[in-house]
Amino acid sequence: MAGELNGMKVAVLATDGVEQVELDRPWQVLEEAGAEPELVSLESGSITAYDHIDPADRKKVDAVVSEADPDEYAALVLPGGVINGDFIRADADAVAFVTAFFEAGKPVAAICHAPWVLAEAGVARGRRMTSWPSLQTDLRNAGAEWVDEEVVVDGTLLTSRRPDDLDAFGVAMVELFAAGPEEAAG
Repeated sequence: MAGELNGMKVAVLATDGVEQVELDRPWQVLEEAGAEPELVSLESGSITAYDHIDPADRKKVDAVVSEADPDEYAALVLPGGVINGDFIRADADAVAFVTAFFEAGKPVAAICHAPWVLAEAGVARGRRMTSWPSLQTDLRNAGAEWVDEEVVVDGTLLTSRRPDDLDAFGVAMVELFAAGPEEAAG
């Protein structure tokens, strides 16, 4: 995967409570593929990642979502974590940031509890997607066709279920992001 995303600037939207492995592994895959990930969050400073319900590492925030310009990024990653997904979907600036990627036809990759944000942004309707199993009712109520699969690509949207799916998620993410907005949407 080395070099496939050379110089691509990718927003990784997360806050306190993000599942550490779902932040770290995609970040590593992006860097190995030549992308330049940036941590976009609700506030400046740093966030605390979690290992399920236990606090883990602190991560430096690169940009605050209320000031970040979606046009500066080629793609978006939404890592999971129960706390993270809930906080992100409750923030109007974060929801608007996510919506802007869909309006521009840019690729978005979401895992675990992150699809909550997609439901809140109103972009789940008519899409085939997956998530952590407990979100299936929320996603169906938002108009999505929920399926229990390792990874699901629907146009420019990639969704995945859990940390065990991260290898497949990483491969699919690089493929989707490398295709770009035009090809991925077709």
